[in-house]
Amino acid sequence: MRFLLLAFCFGFLSSCAGYRFGGSKPSHLEAIKTISVPLATSRIVFPRIEALTTNSMVDALVQDGTYRLGKIAGESDATLFITLEDLTYKQVRSSTVDVLRSEELRLEVKLSYQLIDANRPGLVLDSGKARGRTRLFVDDNLQTARVNALPDALQRATQSIIARLADGI
Repeated sequence: MRFLLLAFCFGFLSSCAGYRFGGSKPSHLEAIKTISVPLATSRIVFPRIEALTTNSMVDALVQDGTYRLGKIAGESDATLFITLEDLTYKQVRSSTVDVLRSEELRLEVKLSYQLIDANRPGLVLDSGKARGRTRLFVDDNLQTARVNALPDALQRATQSIIARLADGI
């Protein structure tokens, strides 16, 4: 009876024997522990967009926890370069009285990224593109509504990038 109970307990304990704490990094990024994120570049003109994009990427990197944030490029294993490619607004819903007057807009942000090895600066470890979308209601001050919706779209795009780097998704 004891042998049967002992075998039963080992059966339950062995079911989680392959579990590892932390993310399951892609095989080509196993050696990377720290990533530095310099100021993002932008192909569009929008006030403070580079800083907002960089802060959003840093927040996503820290929240995920798979990689540590490096302070400067020389002390990190890799450097993540981000470029804001495009920022578009599309009408989702218009006014019932005037079709040209928007009531709700969709904001789409397109980012591209390159993860460069810090020890061999010409070696691109990973690259790709990501999109972030959000919706916003048009109120009396359209500029304020657009600025307030931008961090949400950037957060969605940068979380997508970190998910690719951390989990290979």
